[in-house]
Amino acid sequence: MPASRPTAKPAGPLVVSGVSMHDLLASCAAADAISRPPRQPEPEKTERVERERQHRRAA
Repeated sequence: MPASRPTAKPAGPLVVSGVSMHDLLASCAAADAISRPPRQPEPEKTERVERERQHRRAA
């Protein structure tokens, strides 16, 4: 082996992430869920709930 060629050595220790794929996907799903604003209730459901409340008050 010629002395002019340096051997390739890594610059530092090899770092491997200790996060499982399951945990990674779960964290991505959680971040996606909390990054969206809450959905507005559908109008027909809101009207039905309001009618039920008024019916209970009248009874």
